[in-house]
Amino acid sequence: MKEEEKEEVYKEFNELVNMSPGEIEDWLEKEESKEVGQDSGDGESIGRKSAKKIVKIKRTKKAELSSSDYEHMQKVNGYIKRHKAQRPEGDVKNTPWRYSLMNWGHDPLK
Repeated sequence: MKEEEKEEVYKEFNELVNMSPGEIEDWLEKEESKEVGQDSGDGESIGRKSAKKIVKIKRTKKAELSSSDYEHMQKVNGYIKRHKAQRPEGDVKNTPWRYSLMNWGHDPLK
C-alpha cells in the first residue's frame, strides 16, 4: 500500500470508528455484543475479533502501525460503510444492526 493510500485509510478509519478503545472494551463485555455477528468458527463472531484488533490499532502510534494493521483498517472501513447503508427504519437503539456496527467500533447513535 502506498503512503497516500495509507493516509486515506487512516483518515477514514478514524472518522468511521467513533468509539474509543475503552468504549469498545466495555461494549465487548455486554451480552448484546456476543449475540450478533457471524461466528468465526470458534464461537466468537468475526466482529468481536475485529473489535479487539481495532482497540490495539487505536492504541498504537501511527508511525508504528504495520501493513497488516492498515489492511485491517481497510476491512473495517468497508464493513462500516456497507453496514451503515443498510440502516433499518425507525429507532435503531436496541437492534442487532446497531450492535453489529458497535462490534466494529462504530456507534451510529453518536
